[in-house]
Amino acid sequence: MAEIDPTMRAIRLHAPGDPDRLLTERLPTPRPGAGEALVRVHAAAITRDELDWPADRLPAIPSYEFSGVVAALGPDADGVAVGTAVYALGGFDRDGAAADYTLVPAALLAPKPRTLDHVASAAVPLAGLSAWQGLFDHGELAAGQRVLIHGAAGGVGSLAVQLARWRGAHVIATTSTGNARTARELGADQVVEPPWTRLEDAAEGVDLVFDTAGGERLAASPALLRPGGRLVSVAEEPPPPAADGRGITARYFVVAPNREQLVELARLIDGGELRPLVGEVFPLA
Repeated sequence: MAEIDPTMRAIRLHAPGDPDRLLTERLPTPRPGAGEALVRVHAAAITRDELDWPADRLPAIPSYEFSGVVAALGPDADGVAVGTAVYALGGFDRDGAAADYTLVPAALLAPKPRTLDHVASAAVPLAGLSAWQGLFDHGELAAGQRVLIHGAAGGVGSLAVQLARWRGAHVIATTSTGNARTARELGADQVVEPPWTRLEDAAEGVDLVFDTAGGERLAASPALLRPGGRLVSVAEEPPPPAADGRGITARYFVVAPNREQLVELARLIDGGELRPLVGEVFPLA
């Protein structure tokens, strides 16, 4: 720790609300405990819902997906070395990475994609793990199946389109107006823009609906599934399946950190199968 500044810049949220509630501060640099790594953050991404934390969690540092370099290790922090370029989704039960340094369990760190810089790498963990877990862990998507992805040009949806195509599925995508070209470039076989009444013509009989948008599209989804189909959402609780004997399952989930899946995502990125979309980049302050 001798070469690490004893204080660091950090962004902290002091009250629920909009970005005006975020303040730049100078805080003590944390020291890694048992099983922990201190990472020098090069880039971090923030999710909109983080600004709605309940007041009893605040003040807190947001941003749970990040890319950086391991600066120090605590006792029994195995599987990673100081100086390694890493990326990760941190645990939601601690401070995030909108700071010069972040403290994270070493077991969550994966080598960052070699072919991406830190900014693009930081855009992968939360969105990529959400897409992977939604399609494969919860959605059980297999080659040859038909999948409908809502919000296909967004952070999670854009990676879901690419992962579903890599798995060998037939990909039907919904996008907001003007984003159809992006979804097609990412590999969607069919794209539907508003109005959503057109969904029944394009997406009837799908095996899986993966929803990242919620709202009207999610509400219309159960009717599009074949018997035995699955509906998975990261946006909101899906409508309960009808008791009509069709065997439809519906599930909402919150993404979980997973090192092994990040390793696989980096392999796909470095192999040219997957690329994240970065909208805007800002300095920490």
